[in-house]
Amino acid sequence: MEPIANLGWLRVPPGDFAARVKALKLAEGDISGPLRALAGYRLDANQLQRLARIVEAARSRKGALAGLTPLKLGILSNATTDFIVPAVVGSGLRHGLVIECVTGSYGQFMQDSLDPASPVNRAGCDAVLLAIDSRGFALQPPVGVAAEEHVALEAALKALDAMRAGLNAHCPTIIAQSLVSRPETLLGSYDALLPGAETHVVAAFNAALAEHCAESSMTLFDVAGLASRIGTDRWHDPTAWNLAQQPFAHELIPAYAEGLARLLAAIRGKSRKALVLDLDNTCWSGVIGDDGIEGINLAPGDPVGEAHLALQAYALRLRECGVVLAVSSKNTDSIARQVFREHPDMLLREEHIAVFQANWTDKVSNLAEIAKALNLGLDSLVFVDDNPAERELVRQQLPQVAVPELPDSPALYVRTLAAAGYFEAVGLSDEDRARARFYADNAKRVAVQAAAGGIDDYLRSLDMVISFAPFDERGRARITQLINKSNQFNLTTRRYSEAEVAALSTDPSVTTMQVRLMDKFGDNGMISTVICRDRGSEREIDTWLMSCRVLGRRVEEAVLAALVRGARARGIARLIGVYRPTERNGIVADHYQKLGFVPSSPVRPDEARWALDLADMCDLDFPDVFSEILYEAAESVEVVE
Repeated sequence: MEPIANLGWLRVPPGDFAARVKALKLAEGDISGPLRALAGYRLDANQLQRLARIVEAARSRKGALAGLTPLKLGILSNATTDFIVPAVVGSGLRHGLVIECVTGSYGQFMQDSLDPASPVNRAGCDAVLLAIDSRGFALQPPVGVAAEEHVALEAALKALDAMRAGLNAHCPTIIAQSLVSRPETLLGSYDALLPGAETHVVAAFNAALAEHCAESSMTLFDVAGLASRIGTDRWHDPTAWNLAQQPFAHELIPAYAEGLARLLAAIRGKSRKALVLDLDNTCWSGVIGDDGIEGINLAPGDPVGEAHLALQAYALRLRECGVVLAVSSKNTDSIARQVFREHPDMLLREEHIAVFQANWTDKVSNLAEIAKALNLGLDSLVFVDDNPAERELVRQQLPQVAVPELPDSPALYVRTLAAAGYFEAVGLSDEDRARARFYADNAKRVAVQAAAGGIDDYLRSLDMVISFAPFDERGRARITQLINKSNQFNLTTRRYSEAEVAALSTDPSVTTMQVRLMDKFGDNGMISTVICRDRGSEREIDTWLMSCRVLGRRVEEAVLAALVRGARARGIARLIGVYRPTERNGIVADHYQKLGFVPSSPVRPDEARWALDLADMCDLDFPDVFSEILYEAAESVEVVE
């Protein structure tokens, strides 16, 4: 089995795939759901192209793709990209994206990057991919001359920086892909030590590129990692390059397109957040209710036991990266928990599990309850179960949940789950790493709320401390991440790069705010960001977003109180709120109305505007459900008990 090259975590396409494609061509209305469902199979390049054609035809029909998030992608390359585009469009559907690709002229990647009038720079792209390989960077210094290799590397990186600067003037997100060294070596293993040999040059470039991306606003597409997992001998097809300037084998188009599509989805904040595990024959071998704690197999040294332990270890490593862990198992609760509490070889323990659902209810209902307890959408969940019948039931009833197809051998569970890339990321902050704890604490809050007499009594019992401060360097990475990932509680879904966030922080006409929340269960971290722009006596709220995990805790009222306080201090007469509807932010359609704003004349047809007059009103009080409020204005710090 080759889960990476052949997309082995996906199901084989159904026998009626062609008929379903034909039906979609004739369908009216919103075809997003069935189109995404078809993309969820293991499709080859031709099948992906058929879906891309449907997308292109549907773009002109109003509402036909309403359930998908639009994303415009520019592609600049030294190779032929025509064969990549339809595969990327088709693969994007799998991740809820409707991608429109804008390509540059063949081999003109430098000119297209630097020319403001190039098609890619004029297109208003959301992201631009620099799909350039070692041939495009001319990385062929003389063999054995370290100084010459250094000069070639410096030239390549300077060229990359120039392209990034030219494109960043028109596009917030630039994606650079790592290079794949060709398998033809000069002196075998010694090539890794030999300056000028492609193995050595490419390794040095990729290390420098990774560092470059970490220090700049560029996003890395690790094509070298993808190719190494598949095999560079298989990746590079000299015939394909000589005939059509294709940089990799035709059969690997779906794998490349899937890797790019999931990266774009991560940029758009669509990565999954929670891993839900079945127990019997998934986390261990055997059935705990029948075999007892002594009869299940988790033994180190046993090939079957080792396989299940590997899955547990992988889950724990994901948890370190902020992935929330949950359990959904048909079992008696006390018997299932006994393994977590008493089995000496068990790696997962109860404290690692945010929500533990072991009962005899169907798993569809359990998954819905898990999402509710975590305050996450179903599209944040990945469900891993060895039982094909359970997998198919969840796919049918909860198509938003990702359900990988597992191989028969548990030894391949981890490889398959990793190959699926559900938790793709473009950064990892301290708050990301703490996310698993955030959501576990949130599940405890839900339990406390159920026992509370009323909502305000419950909120007061949390001992919440809320703090407000302008954007700063320490929080900049998290602020940028929230701006680019938040989709539901996001009034305008405007996106800003980290460099743009830094510029906003120093713009005298812009007021920024980051909001943090703590309570007796723990630190929720940064949960809201606000950007306002002053226009004379009015202050327009350019961006207001909030983490959905704190909905219902009166945070938005506290944010408004802080906004009013700051605006009045600057002599602002009116706050203007803007709402731009998307397919995912409907929950905030009446946000400003609830806060006392009144309708105002819209500037654009795709937005609603709301106004709040401040001239005759006193400072709003902060809601009394907070035990402490820390308010830091741009010029001073004020503490309100």
